[in-house]
Order: sequence, then structure tokens, then C-alpha cells
Amino acid sequence: MKLSGRNKIKPEFNMSSMTDVVFLLLIFFMIASTLAKQLNTIEVKLPQAEGKSENRNTVAVTIRTSNRFYIDEQAVSKRNLENRLIGQMKSLSSPSVILRADKKVPLDDVVYVMNIANRNGIKIVLAVDSQ
Repeated sequence: MKLSGRNKIKPEFNMSSMTDVVFLLLIFFMIASTLAKQLNTIEVKLPQAEGKSENRNTVAVTIRTSNRFYIDEQAVSKRNLENRLIGQMKSLSSPSVILRADKKVPLDDVVYVMNIANRNGIKIVLAVDSQ
């Protein structure tokens, strides 16, 4: 004997809210990826290394092969580098420097920037390409 119920529950799922969530995630990742690329606007060839990276209140110092120094895309002479770097670090709560040096840059220039950071108690990270 077959019993047919009048009160059968038919589960339905409204997909319109799911598409809203997907589009919001898409927009979020598109914006996040463009903001992440802003640090790498000056083209240098970085050496490779393994490890993890961490993002804090940072300032990028870039050294190019032409012996030019940059602080966040602004060209700075070697003489004014320390004063300009300290000036930008005063506004940050836990200052750190990301040092982006071309692999053909003399080691003296890299050590020069590291000494500036060491004298002023600034954490420094050497940027590299992952292997």
C-alpha cells in the first residue's frame, strides 16, 4: 500500500546569495593582488632563497645596479639615505626595512644600508625571489 504525503518537503537552495558571495570574493582578491604588486614597482633582479615572508610597517629600500638608492620609489642619494630613512621610520609603530638589492650590486652598498638599520635599531629583511 502506497502512502502519499501531502506535506512533502522539497529542499530548494537559492543561488542568488551564493553568486553575491563569489563576486565579493573575486573583487577582494583582485584588489588585494594589485596592492601586493605596489612594492615591486622598481625592476631589480633579486637573488633566490627559501623562507617565509611577513608584512608589517615596512619601508622598501631598493638598490639598483647603477648605484642608485630608492626609498619607496623615491630616488635618494647615498649621503641623504640615512636621514630620509629615519624620517620615514618615525611614523611607524614597529619599523622594518625591506632591502631590495639587485644581485649585481656591490656588497658594500648592501652592508651600508644594513649598518644604517643596525645603528638605528630598525629590523631589516633582505628581499629575494623564491626558488
